[in-house]
Amino acid sequence: MPAPTPKEFPLRHIAIEGPIGVGKTSLVGLLAKRFSGTQILEDVTNPFLADFYAGKKGAAFQTQIYFLLSRYRQQQEIAQIDLFRNLVIADYTFAKDKIFAYLTLNDAEIALYDKLYATLAASVPRPDLVVHLTASVETCLSRIRKRGRAYEKAIAPEYLKSLVEAYNYFFYHFRDCPLLVVETNEIDFVERKGDLEDLIAQITRPFRGTQIYVPRGSKK
Repeated sequence: MPAPTPKEFPLRHIAIEGPIGVGKTSLVGLLAKRFSGTQILEDVTNPFLADFYAGKKGAAFQTQIYFLLSRYRQQQEIAQIDLFRNLVIADYTFAKDKIFAYLTLNDAEIALYDKLYATLAASVPRPDLVVHLTASVETCLSRIRKRGRAYEKAIAPEYLKSLVEAYNYFFYHFRDCPLLVVETNEIDFVERKGDLEDLIAQITRPFRGTQIYVPRGSKK
């Protein structure tokens, strides 16, 4: 079955999720170009991020609050978009903020964070579909090195392993909207057109609840 044209695309608000280096932003760009969608890309220019990756004391809380407020601002921008006329594709969900918070903050910081999060989350729009891209730690590290962001050079494999596990746990319990889980270790939707077409077919196929897509193999 051929992939839908832009006018036939059945969804209006999609969020692509997954750990650092899994390919979220690349997929958002490809889908937005293909279906004339509006990209909402997470602000990665957090001024506290380098200190956090370097292990500086107090940087985790500063980093998390900055990201929380930045993500909330972007979500409010989504709420102002006419979804009847525009397709919105984001490279994160607001709910994912908690994954990082609970992984990096201490109990006292979590207590304060939860109060602020609950206040903000009440007015955040919900996607029609979340696509959770999964990959091994080794695959994520390889993709991180390939893109060469300076502030990501200090990411420890142990931290990335914890992050991958936290993502898997979070989305195992995710029930907010339909969820498509995609195993990406053996595919390359950036370089191989066949891989992208197969993935688009899965994304645009109507379903409820959670579906898991494990590609059989890459196509050129």
